[in-house]
Amino acid sequence: MKYRSFGKLDFKVSALGFGAMRLPTMEIQGAGNRLDSNINEAEAIKMIRHAIDMGVNYVDTAYGYHGGQSEILVGKALRDGYRDRTKVATKSPVWLVKEPADFDRLLDEQLNKLQTEYIDFYLLHSLNGNSWKNTVLKHDLLSRMEAARDAGKIKYMGFSFHGDYDSFVEIVDGFDKWDFCQIQYNYMDIENQAGMKGLKYAGSKGLAVVIMEPLLGGRLANPPKDVRAIMEEADPGKSAVGWALDWLWNQPEVSVVLSGMSTMRQVEENIALADKSATGKFSKSDLEVIDRIRRKYNERVAIPCTGCSYCVPCPSNVDIPRNFSIYNDGVMHDDMEGARIGYNNFFNKENHASNCVRCGACEEKCPQSIEIMDWLEKVDEALSK
Repeated sequence: MKYRSFGKLDFKVSALGFGAMRLPTMEIQGAGNRLDSNINEAEAIKMIRHAIDMGVNYVDTAYGYHGGQSEILVGKALRDGYRDRTKVATKSPVWLVKEPADFDRLLDEQLNKLQTEYIDFYLLHSLNGNSWKNTVLKHDLLSRMEAARDAGKIKYMGFSFHGDYDSFVEIVDGFDKWDFCQIQYNYMDIENQAGMKGLKYAGSKGLAVVIMEPLLGGRLANPPKDVRAIMEEADPGKSAVGWALDWLWNQPEVSVVLSGMSTMRQVEENIALADKSATGKFSKSDLEVIDRIRRKYNERVAIPCTGCSYCVPCPSNVDIPRNFSIYNDGVMHDDMEGARIGYNNFFNKENHASNCVRCGACEEKCPQSIEIMDWLEKVDEALSK
């Protein structure tokens, strides 16, 4: 296993971290499907322990993962001496904090679930500009987190992030005692959320940067044929996962890359790649291959929406850019089923394309001259099934 610097801390972290968000699950008797909370406990413990045996020393979980069961599973996996061989990261569910005391109550619950006296790396979960102002600052959670550190309940303080770049900078600069942060980042997300600018900004501040969604929810592991053709032309023996992870490890600001592994095969593959990882490993031609891959993905976009948001607010409350983004992601990655799941399960129905009344106000403001009303009809037709 290769190890990397973790910001300014005196800690060498494994290039690969174990993300306990996509653990193997079991089919429900007679139902023929799987529940996120129905973890295959024996297999998940075997996978985590094997990763630690192979040198992984960073295990990441959160209060809400697997319906609240992930922390419990990780606690079980780290029995029998494994707790002393790895660092544990988990996250405070700030959306459940309605008053300052909730932070401490939830932290104590997490310590109990993890069966540990302290958490090595504790994050405020999924911050953005809104939750930073209306929860973290409003309830003075930074002081609460410092007090927890001083009491020995946590060792290091950080946050995970899902917002825009300006909010990321505001949060980084809003507290001078951050030790690390966690961002969504991969070769398709260089301008999304914190993006490459955020990675470099955090690095310039001495923060360790933990990477989540390195494979964009698994989509980059199974590219469409025209994207795969570019990879095979450049290096026939290299997997799509290898391209994605090596691109990340090439960057010195990246401290550890989390992978949400669901099978032992994925654990083995990722460990083998991490064993050969290095900063500066990518050649100029390798970087050009990634640029070609990114361009090919972007060529697959169906709706030429730039996300400028001139079309909103919509009188009928339709979130036009978000509708188009979900649809384009499905087309881009040959994953319309995933797009449908996102549309129907993780997107407010009040903002769905189906609410369009064809008033035409959006089309008058669109600088791309997109036939928005017709596309919204197509989006709802494709994703409402």
